[in-house]
Amino acid sequence: MSTDYPQSEPEIEEPTEVSPDNPVEVEEISFAEQLEHLLDAHDYELPQPGDIRQGVIVSVTPQGIIMDLGLKRDGIVQPSDLEKLTPEERAELKPNDEVPVYILSTSDSDGLIVSIYMARVSQDWEKAEEMLESSEIFEGEVIGYNKGGLIVPFGRLRGFIPASHVSSLTPNLDERQRQQRMAKMRGQELPLKVIEVNQLRRRLVFSQRDAQKEWDEAQKQSLLDTLEEGQTVKGRISSMRDFGVFVNLGGADGLIHVSELSWQRINHPNEIVKVGDEIEAYIVKLDKENQRISLSRKRILPNPWHTIAQEYKQGQLVEGKVTRIVDYGAFVEITPGVEGLLHVSQLSRSSVEKVSDVIREGETHLLRIVSLDANKQRIGLSLKAVTSKEQIEWMANRTDMEEGQPEAEGMRETAAAPAPSSESEISEPQATPEETETPVVTDEAEISSAAEDIEATVEETPAQGEPVSTEDEPSTETTNDEPEAGESEPAAGDQENLEGASE
Repeated sequence: MSTDYPQSEPEIEEPTEVSPDNPVEVEEISFAEQLEHLLDAHDYELPQPGDIRQGVIVSVTPQGIIMDLGLKRDGIVQPSDLEKLTPEERAELKPNDEVPVYILSTSDSDGLIVSIYMARVSQDWEKAEEMLESSEIFEGEVIGYNKGGLIVPFGRLRGFIPASHVSSLTPNLDERQRQQRMAKMRGQELPLKVIEVNQLRRRLVFSQRDAQKEWDEAQKQSLLDTLEEGQTVKGRISSMRDFGVFVNLGGADGLIHVSELSWQRINHPNEIVKVGDEIEAYIVKLDKENQRISLSRKRILPNPWHTIAQEYKQGQLVEGKVTRIVDYGAFVEITPGVEGLLHVSQLSRSSVEKVSDVIREGETHLLRIVSLDANKQRIGLSLKAVTSKEQIEWMANRTDMEEGQPEAEGMRETAAAPAPSSESEISEPQATPEETETPVVTDEAEISSAAEDIEATVEETPAQGEPVSTEDEPSTETTNDEPEAGESEPAAGDQENLEGASE
């Protein structure tokens, strides 16, 4: 007989109450697992050597800089890497600053080694790539050269300009001349374009030739925007022509016509200036649309006509050099920048058909002032109004001074034999022997009459001291219109052709 015992129900454990006094071990394990999971989630994909990552400076120590890269391990910037930075760059590195770093090594033995310097070098390569794509022009300083070309820094990189891409190194130069010219370019700033970037081969190539034209146009436009007519500017003479000089104003060239270089008449600009001279000039005309600049040097120089009335008077004897022969007479310079007109009627008491039969360019003569108007910048001169006695004394003095000098100096009469001993032996080259015996005009009334005679026989022209425009200059062809006494003809020139010559 079996006896059935009631089966007891399994005991159900009461859930353990979690409290600070009753910690549960399983919860601690769960928290550690969660922490590990969070750390794994925060970690980037492990970097590889050559990668660039952003990091935060944790501390700066003599042993290097500790960087937080968001990894399980901190990055280390070694002291040798910091030495490649400039003192200013090292001083800027502070804790909590975010800077890019270049991954050098991730091995367990060496640790996570990073480089701030290499990150910045890599950024320079990236910038070069961008400039290659955009064809951007920049300015670089030549720091050296070798057989093949010039060396120019680009950030922390060194770029190279092949000799064939340097504008001033023309093909006709031999090797020695090319090396000398490149040596002189050290320290110069050149406009450049990036034409090749190859980081693997460490090749960075520039071209000045490709950049120069665009650079010049940009610089010229920038300069023109800042210039105004009437402004005084400084520049350096870049080139010289028969008709004037071109002055580089720092991005654009302006033209000074030969007539605007000086108050005195000159045949060629090299008489008073040379290439490379630094000069001041006055902006006469500014054509921004066509990018042309007309300059004047003489307008900022003292005008000799302003003091002529104090230095000379009517009836005074003066010594002058013949600068120009025209049909109606000759222009004679009596002081630098001041010319008077020796009219054909004042050459001799006899009729003169051809001026050059009596006087020639380059000769020096004793003359008398028969009219003077400083306001209109006119002086009338006379050769026939000089007495024989005055000629004798002047020629004797000139003979002593000019003795031994060739006649090419312009003293055809004064470089001759010693002066005759008596007045009867003197005959003016402008008059016949019979006319020499005739009394010479010397009193004020007759001088005034001579001046009126000149005024009555000539037509008015621009004063010699007036500015001459280089844009619409009249032709120098001789016409029937004769200028008044003391005036010079306007200088000839065609501004449009002159400006075109600069291009």
